[in-house]
Amino acid sequence: MAKLEQTINGDFEQLLNKIEQGILGGNVSASLEDSSDFCDGESRCSVRVFERYSYAGNNRVSMNVTMFQNADGPIHLSAITSGGSQAMFFKINTLGEETFLDKLREML
Repeated sequence: MAKLEQTINGDFEQLLNKIEQGILGGNVSASLEDSSDFCDGESRCSVRVFERYSYAGNNRVSMNVTMFQNADGPIHLSAITSGGSQAMFFKINTLGEETFLDKLREML
């Protein structure tokens, strides 16, 4: 598992669209598995779950991206990847998880 947490100033919708387009356009096997959006007053939260095939691990890797913003405050982003290991009892070969997260790091 790999994790990235960042606080970003900017437009919530523009950043969300940039992430969606960047992930989906950055790998032919990438897909948006599901999404969820919440608003409460001036607060909003968006969750996106992406998946792609990892050639390095010869398996599929998922990435959950959560964004939260209160009013016009900073955007809090958390991204967590999972599924890049082939071992049964411990994690080995998590290169695919890190690579997936690196794509998001580049966009930010």
